Amino acid sequence: MSTASAGLSAAAAAASHGFLSPTGVEIAFLLVGVVTFGAALVTVTTRQLVHAALWLVVTLGGLAVEYLLLTAEFIAWVQVLIYVGSVVVLLLFGLMLTKAPIGRSPDADSGNRWAALTVAVAAAAALVWVVVDAFRTTWIDLGGAPSGSTKVTGASLFQNWVLPFEALSVLLLAALVGAIVLSRKAKADAAATTANAPAAPDARSEKEGAR
Repeated sequence: MSTASAGLSAAAAAASHGFLSPTGVEIAFLLVGVVTFGAALVTVTTRQLVHAALWLVVTLGGLAVEYLLLTAEFIAWVQVLIYVGSVVVLLLFGLMLTKAPIGRSPDADSGNRWAALTVAVAAAAALVWVVVDAFRTTWIDLGGAPSGSTKVTGASLFQNWVLPFEALSVLLLAALVGAIVLSRKAKADAAATTANAPAAPDARSEKEGAR
């Protein structure tokens, strides 16, 4: 009797909950989505490169919060550790090493906004169509373990996707080593060019005057 009454109460609660009576999680999901969307727009429209990188942190952090609200904590922490903690830091280091301008940079706008907007809308439409088509007939068992939990994702990753995971690790390591080699080669070429360059006339006159 207790099981039947619990099932009836759950069914009554599900029936009373409709589109016009969202829960707190759904409201938080919508609010975080709006903030994330706004941060993404500022990221691609600002002309300050450093500000674009910082707004990208807000965008990726908002996505991590969305994953947490969807009970996919493993994907959320991967989002924070890899994208927010690694990719954005790599972008900031790249901006600092290339001595990118801190203020407004007119060169950051290529003038192809309409072409970029067309490509973005087409990519978004294709992504929505693929997701809807893939999950149209998919049913999620809400009574079982969460599909995005650390336990379920870790078991699937290290049982079924071990070889692709290790191959991706080797690929990233090779990319890192290649970047270091190219960077050192560029520095060596620049130092050799500076050493072989003839001295400027002003520098020669200063040396002769000192003598």
